[in-house]
Amino acid sequence: MKFKQALRRDEPPCGGDSLEEIISSDNEVRLIDAFINSLPLEELGFRTDFPENGRPAYHPSVLLKLLVYGYLNRIRSSRCLEKECHRNLEVMWLLAQLAPDHNTISNFRKNNSRAITKVFRATVKMAQHFELIGGELLAGDSTKLRAQNSKKNNYNQAKIARHQAYIEDRLTDCQQALLQPQEASQVEKIFDSMARHARRREYYRALSLRLADSGEDQVSTSDPESRQMIIRNTITEVAYNVQTTVDARHCLLIDYQVTNHNDCKAMGGMVRRAKSLVGNSSFTVLFDKGYYTGSELEIAQKLGITTLVAIPAPAANAPDPSYNLEHFVYNQAKDTYTCPAGAELTTNGHVYTKNRNRSSPTSFHQYRTKACKTCAVRHLCTTAKNGKLIERNTYTPVLERNRQNIAANPALYKRRQAIVEHPFGTIKRQWGYSYVLTKKGMERASADVGLMLVAYNLRRIFNIVGLERLLTYCATSLSVLLALKAMFGTCWRSFGQRIKGAASSTVYFQIAIFN
Repeated sequence: MKFKQALRRDEPPCGGDSLEEIISSDNEVRLIDAFINSLPLEELGFRTDFPENGRPAYHPSVLLKLLVYGYLNRIRSSRCLEKECHRNLEVMWLLAQLAPDHNTISNFRKNNSRAITKVFRATVKMAQHFELIGGELLAGDSTKLRAQNSKKNNYNQAKIARHQAYIEDRLTDCQQALLQPQEASQVEKIFDSMARHARRREYYRALSLRLADSGEDQVSTSDPESRQMIIRNTITEVAYNVQTTVDARHCLLIDYQVTNHNDCKAMGGMVRRAKSLVGNSSFTVLFDKGYYTGSELEIAQKLGITTLVAIPAPAANAPDPSYNLEHFVYNQAKDTYTCPAGAELTTNGHVYTKNRNRSSPTSFHQYRTKACKTCAVRHLCTTAKNGKLIERNTYTPVLERNRQNIAANPALYKRRQAIVEHPFGTIKRQWGYSYVLTKKGMERASADVGLMLVAYNLRRIFNIVGLERLLTYCATSLSVLLALKAMFGTCWRSFGQRIKGAASSTVYFQIAIFN
């Protein structure tokens, strides 16, 4: 039987004499190299000037190439990336055999969160250049990424109180034990236990004061800005909430923001940024019911953006669904509601206020009718003792307009999940990026998430456009960048502002990614 013959260990690998010969012409590592080389790194916010004495620093392009390569190949750990520099031929080619240590890699990532966000924007501009972003239909959603903080190290006042009560019980037990005859060795153990519990009592007392001073409802001790959130149904995790906006044409991400709160107040900022990125407000945006907030819908509608936000089930349904609130007709001229049975509900004109959220109390009018007392179908409409009560708040017209948008195009909203879940499925399920690797703050978490999304967009664009066209584009971008710098020197950014109205040109790409 014949077998394949191995090469001798003193022969060059893969039959090549150099790294350039070993790396094939269609290897995606060439795209990473060309893409990073085409970026104006200093203008993006990366530090390129190191005048201090000591060991020479690595150029930011070297470290950025290594991180983007790692995230594209499911390697995020700085220690693992350090190893790849010594054994991975692709990395050796990409970095020209430079090998930064893990501290250098880690520090670069944590110190360049905002610059990494601008690298992500560069991938969006690249996609726009190749007309991969339609800008007509967008979908927004969030995903929870677990933080480096266990549930045990996350506290609210109730949890702290339970620990304090337990400690007080143990101290009481110790005091009671000292009243009984004990051997000397046992007495020493009791005193040690009391000292340990006293230290823990002081720890929880300080934690309680810290929580009270912060004004937050919970505190995490390992990753201070992470929060315990509902992941699914009743399952919770200490996590960050990543808000994303995805374009429908090729499921490419156009925006993201790492937060530590839920979705209800996120939509306004997302649609503002989407309008800026797309360049107009003539697009439609889809959101799930977690974003169904009147004040946020009002922001989107004032911007002229068509919104389709899923409507949550009403808190209190009528015994017969045909008598739910949506079947009551509002007359704006008369300021009345007409029920399905034909009765007219009126308001006394008094303005009521609910202060569920201290920062934004809601004002509303109440509508009733005396006809409920003698109505033959009252048992189908309400079980309330005083009859049907309708509350109409400031944002009711905004919510009704959203309902009309959904009713006018019911098939459109069904596309939301297929659009926005595509990146999450790739990043979390296929690549395994279901948690944030970094610790100690939202800014560091944002750098980690930004690199995930840079990798996703690059891989998606690479698969759609192909390497040859992308390399040509990057080479053109680099030549334009160098020409602009040579021509305008330090004034070239102001020049970019004057031509910002140009179509998706290479020049506009170079200016817009850091403005």
